[in-house]
Amino acid sequence: MKKILLMALVMSSFLINAQSLSYTDVAVLFSTDDNYGTARFMGLSGAFGALGGDMTAVDINPAGLGIFNKSEISMTLSYRDTEINSTFYGSTINNKDDYFKFSQIGGVISTKVYNNPQLKKIAFGFNYNIIKDFNNNYIAKGNSGIPDFIDDPYLNYDDDETNNIYYENVDNQLFGNFTSGINDRFSFSFASQHEDKLYLGASLSFQHLNFQQNTIYEESNNDGIGNILDAFTSQYLSVYGNGFNFGLGAIVKPVQNLRLGFSYQSPIWYHLSERFIEDIEIAVSNNPDLYTEYYDPNYFDYDLKTPGKLTGSIAYVFGNTGLISVDYIFQDYKNIRLKPSSAFIDENQELSTGLNNTSSIRLGTEWRYKLLSFRGGYRVIQDPYKSSDSSFDLTGYSLGLGIKFTSNFNLDLAFDNASKNDSYRFLNIEGENIEPANLEINSNRFTSTLVFNF
Repeated sequence: MKKILLMALVMSSFLINAQSLSYTDVAVLFSTDDNYGTARFMGLSGAFGALGGDMTAVDINPAGLGIFNKSEISMTLSYRDTEINSTFYGSTINNKDDYFKFSQIGGVISTKVYNNPQLKKIAFGFNYNIIKDFNNNYIAKGNSGIPDFIDDPYLNYDDDETNNIYYENVDNQLFGNFTSGINDRFSFSFASQHEDKLYLGASLSFQHLNFQQNTIYEESNNDGIGNILDAFTSQYLSVYGNGFNFGLGAIVKPVQNLRLGFSYQSPIWYHLSERFIEDIEIAVSNNPDLYTEYYDPNYFDYDLKTPGKLTGSIAYVFGNTGLISVDYIFQDYKNIRLKPSSAFIDENQELSTGLNNTSSIRLGTEWRYKLLSFRGGYRVIQDPYKSSDSSFDLTGYSLGLGIKFTSNFNLDLAFDNASKNDSYRFLNIEGENIEPANLEINSNRFTSTLVFNF
C-alpha cells in the first residue's frame, strides 16, 4: 500500500520526502473502525445485525433496539495490547505496547404499547462508543543502500564546486511512527416492533475525531573517505473535527426462530482541520555547527465523506439454549471523497482508482447453561487497497463469557484477537524503487461490561 505524502507542504534546499500519511491514506484510515463494543458484542465478533438486543448492535442495525424487552444500561472497559513486527531490508524490530480505554456506555428505554395489535413496542436508545483507537507506535530500522541526504549543507551551496562533498554511502536508516487519538461516536436511536415479525429502526450519530501522528526519520551516511553526515527529520500531523451520519434498519422474523436483518449506514460527513509541522537537523563531521531548518505550522481545513455501509444478516435462535448469527457487510470505498474538490483532484482520482469496494463476514454463536453464556466468533475484513493481497485482510476470532448474577445484573467478559499485515513507504525518492517497511500487526483485547436491567 502506498504511504506517500502527495502534497508538498515544505519547500527546502534539501529534498525531504515526507513521512506523514497522505490525504488518501488519512481518508481510508478515518473510514475504518476497530469493532469496539460491549463484551457480548465482542464475544460474537460483532455478528449482531439480525440479533439486536445489544447497545453496540444499534450502530449496525438500529432495528435491534426493538428486540429489548426491558430497559437497560451498559458500561464497558477495554484493555488492548498490540504487537507490531516491522521489517525493513531484512532487519526486524519487535514493538509492543498496551492501552486501556473506557470504550462504551449506553442505555435503552423499552416500552410496550397497549391497545394496538399492530404496534407492540417502541424503544429509545443512547450510546457512546469508540469507533477507532489510533494509539500505536513502532520503529523500523535497516539499510536500503539509497541515501535521502547526499549534499553537504555547508560546502555544496557555497558556489565553490571544488569542495563539494557527497554522502552517497548509507550506514543506517531509521523510521519511527507514533500515533495517538481517538474516533468516537454518540448515537441516538429509535425502534419499533410491529406485530411479532417486524422490527424497524433509525439512528442519528455524531462523531468526534482527534488524531495525532509524529514521525521521525534518521539517516547516517558517509562519503567513502571519512566524512560523515547524520540527518534527523521530524514531522507532526494533527487532525481533529466532527461528523454525522444516519442509519436505517429492519429485522424480520419469517418464522419464530429465524431472524433476517437488513440495514444501511450512511457515509459519515466530516469537517476536519489539520496542523502540520516539519523540522530538519543535519550534522556533518567537517563542521562543528548543527544545520537546522524549522518551519512554521501549516493549517488546512477540508471535508471528508467516508464510504456507506450495507449489512445483510441472518440468525437462528434455538429458544433459550443458544444462537448462531452471520453478518455480511459491503462498503463502497471507491466513493470516498475529499473536498473542496478543486484542492483534491489527484487524491480523489487515486481514491477512485486505487481502492476496491470491500466485503466483510462476521460469524458469532452463543450457548447458555444455567446462569452462564459461552460465546465465540470469527471475522474477516477485506483491505480496501487494490495493491494489497489477501494477507492485508484483517482476520480475527473471539471468545466470551456471560454471567447472570441476578435477573437485573449481568457481567460479560470477552477476549478478541485481530491480525493483519500492512506496509508503510516512508522513503519515496524520485527515480528509486525503495521497499516499504513491512508490518505484522497482532492485537489482543480484553473487554468487560456491566449490564443493568430494569
